[in-house]
Amino acid sequence: MSAGLNLAQQDAVNHLHGPCLVLAGAGSGKTRVITHKIARLIQAGLEPQRITAITFTNKAAAEMRERAKGLIGRDAKKVRICTFHALGVHLLRGDGEALGLKANFSILDSDDVTSILKDAGGSTDAATARQWQWTISKWKNAGLTAAQAEAQAADDNERVTAKIMARYEERLTAYQSVDFDDLIGLPLKLLREHPQVRAKWQQMMGHILVDEYQDTNATQYELLKLLTSDDPQRAHFTAVGDDDQSIYGWRGATLDNLKKLPIDFPNLRIIKLEQNYRSTSAILQAANNVIGPNPKLFPKTLWSELGEGEPVRVVDADNEEHEAERMVARIQSLRENSQHKEWKDFAVLYRANHQSRILEQALRKANIPYKVSGGISFFDRAEIRDLCAWLRLWVNNDDDPAFLRAITTPKRGIGHQTLQALGTFAGQYKVSLFEALFSSSLPSVLNSRALDGLHEFGRYVNDLEYRARHTEGKEAALAFLLEWLKDIGYEKFLYDSEEHEKAAQSRWTNVLDFCDWMAGRCGGEIEDENGASFGDNFASEKKNLLDVAQTVSLISTLSERQQDQNLVTLSTLHASKGLEWPHVMLIGVCEGLLPFKLDDGADSAGGSQREHEAANDSIAERLQEERRLMYVGITRAQRTLAVSWPKRRKKGREMIAAQPSRFIAEMALSQATVKEDPREKLRALRAEFAKKAEATAAAAANPQPSGSPV
Repeated sequence: MSAGLNLAQQDAVNHLHGPCLVLAGAGSGKTRVITHKIARLIQAGLEPQRITAITFTNKAAAEMRERAKGLIGRDAKKVRICTFHALGVHLLRGDGEALGLKANFSILDSDDVTSILKDAGGSTDAATARQWQWTISKWKNAGLTAAQAEAQAADDNERVTAKIMARYEERLTAYQSVDFDDLIGLPLKLLREHPQVRAKWQQMMGHILVDEYQDTNATQYELLKLLTSDDPQRAHFTAVGDDDQSIYGWRGATLDNLKKLPIDFPNLRIIKLEQNYRSTSAILQAANNVIGPNPKLFPKTLWSELGEGEPVRVVDADNEEHEAERMVARIQSLRENSQHKEWKDFAVLYRANHQSRILEQALRKANIPYKVSGGISFFDRAEIRDLCAWLRLWVNNDDDPAFLRAITTPKRGIGHQTLQALGTFAGQYKVSLFEALFSSSLPSVLNSRALDGLHEFGRYVNDLEYRARHTEGKEAALAFLLEWLKDIGYEKFLYDSEEHEKAAQSRWTNVLDFCDWMAGRCGGEIEDENGASFGDNFASEKKNLLDVAQTVSLISTLSERQQDQNLVTLSTLHASKGLEWPHVMLIGVCEGLLPFKLDDGADSAGGSQREHEAANDSIAERLQEERRLMYVGITRAQRTLAVSWPKRRKKGREMIAAQPSRFIAEMALSQATVKEDPREKLRALRAEFAKKAEATAAAAANPQPSGSPV
């Protein structure tokens, strides 16, 4: 089972007796080691059903299962490959009765939990209940009971929350239900308090392999210990992880688990995987330099046999729009000059979800297909989909889904029963809802008040359609859109539907940005996504708002179909972990974004600002995790890496001066590294294409005589 493995990998695979920690650097083949070790354990005589491999996501478990099947065949089905939470369900379904839990217990979702907490705490405020939920989850992940939490409460607020936790737990017991955190906490309690159950499961667990060990929290570590053996000297497990890729501190993951292993298991074997099979030496050097300032639990240095490769590029830009343009130009240039030309070979990574919007607009403008990973696409946000529904209805009155969304967002006093009657009527006569609305037969099924409301809405849509058709140019379009939003009371609707003013403000900012973008397209400043691509010195002609709305409708339709296709990936750094691409671009690498500042808010910072403050006690610790996040971003790249930053960036509705991230300096790139302007390369390519086109045209105009030698 050692074929194709390097010496360190072989060492990890062949260490079968006793605890083992495999420090697997980025791209060092950790999944390969885990699957080969499963095969080696079976080869050594361990029954497949006594092997358990634990991952952190269902997707990772499915991938590992598939790879194990390819290596060991039918026996792979008998190996338990699952997440920590799935393993917890298995324990509780099997032996939960020892805790008074029936085998058919229910697992509550987040909304259920909020509802029960509101009842337990005597509150009708969902925001307050969610805060209790977060605090209780934090305590559970730390292994605390309600009584323990109350005993160590820091203030009156925590004491109240601990009492609510006790009432919440009583209700869960009464409902024969568990929440997500209980899927770790209750199995831990089960194994601690019932030695016979613990002995049974330890016998079943001949060897445990844990992937992404650095992402475990306190209760998961305690669960692992109890599942292995009561005698640390006889424990059989393999923990595979990388302290340099620990980026989930806000979620309860703790590097303490790595520190504890050598103490709790004195005979622990530590094996480092430092050979990287993913990236070129230039990329790895930048990664090693960035992570260098962080304190090391187990020092290691990644290296590669793939050669020096392209130098890491640093790209500065005037602002975020300019940065997005340069990103697009780089993609276009690399597609012409690299062997990796598929759209799926490219990824653009960023710190916060809101950064995707400008990138999306630039990619749409250049007709480049993309997907947004690890966050909501700007065009998939509820507020933008609300507005697009209205636009779709202007363009096509027969669009029933758009009709239903527009007539209820914001609500117009037209109730559910009225719409249900309208839908039944439209179905009976096989017409659209909008067409049914003006039918002379509709009064037979609806009263006059309901009819008046529907007719008013219909006339309003027709009026908007007419005005949109005759609204041309940027200023007129922007004035029209803002007046329309005021007419339907959309800003008030957003503020009324959000519990936090900041969230409503963020959504309203998205709406204003969308209006600016639409108006820019009406004014010819922004090109059509499905139209021709113009040269640098050309602007597209002005369009009326209805024509632009029609294109938005097309974009929405295309976006819905872009599933598992050949697409450029836009992703947060957190969501990119575990993935890799030939070409990677890190954008927005400036102070305040990467590293992220708490006083900038917590948009996609991996949790709320309060969560961050609780999870990170000091600026130094936060900075270390941000540095690890940068390291993760760099090590996603296989062949080329570009790091870009804007000299000015948007903060709220203001433009502020930006400084390059300290991480750019920490990469310690050689002086030979080129500061790149991809637009220059693209212009040169265009000139080259123009020459080729002229030569082809000349050859066509002067064909060689028949019979001439070729």
